[in-house]
Amino acid sequence: MKPLAIMYHDIVEEGNLAASGFSGAGADIYKLDRRDFAKHLEALRAVGNTELRLTFDDGGVSAYTVVAGMLEQFGWRGYFFITTDRIGQPGFLSPQQIRELNERGHKIGSHSCSHPARMSHVPWEKLLSEWELSTGRLAAIVGRPVKLASVPGGYYTRRVAEAAAQSGIETLFTSEPTARVRVVNGCQVLGRYVIRRGMGPEWPAGLAAGKLLPRFRQALLWKIKSAAKGAGGDLYLRTREAILKKV
Repeated sequence: MKPLAIMYHDIVEEGNLAASGFSGAGADIYKLDRRDFAKHLEALRAVGNTELRLTFDDGGVSAYTVVAGMLEQFGWRGYFFITTDRIGQPGFLSPQQIRELNERGHKIGSHSCSHPARMSHVPWEKLLSEWELSTGRLAAIVGRPVKLASVPGGYYTRRVAEAAAQSGIETLFTSEPTARVRVVNGCQVLGRYVIRRGMGPEWPAGLAAGKLLPRFRQALLWKIKSAAKGAGGDLYLRTREAILKKV
């Protein structure tokens, strides 16, 4: 099977959405209950895709308190992408927790410093600082260079990858649902398939098994959302949040 990355965020206990990671309706749609996540892992094990990468964005504390141990029961390690301005804040990982995750064999990467609402639209110098400062802080915590990152908010352009490459990042994960690998100035750019709350275990299992329908559905939704983001700008973000609050 070809390498494939699946994107999760926070895993919470008994619907306690505020326990880990960012708050708000926009963040909550990506938070899974622990029991549901356990079913996902069982389904993924049954597929047997050894080239699978399970990634977790934002740096919520559930990476340490819930996710890592569950992955380790299957002999797996996760990719944890951390918003470094949030390190040590309530609901987010502490330096010691990040250090221990690294020591246990999990992959530590940057999710930028500040998690800009529209990463692809910030000025060039700001892009560089988001990557350079975040990877530098993580490197100081884990005691080695950090060369992994993921793009916050799904706002990826080649310019974002160019800044990542210039900052020493060698592998950059986006939110585009694709298994295709691109290279930008020496930096590998990989897509990911996203999991949202309410998706059953058949979703990650189908994606990992290479089934075309779940991949096609995510690709179609991605194209629609990308067009809306490009046309709507900040208005898209405000409208999305307002709609989700009513759901």
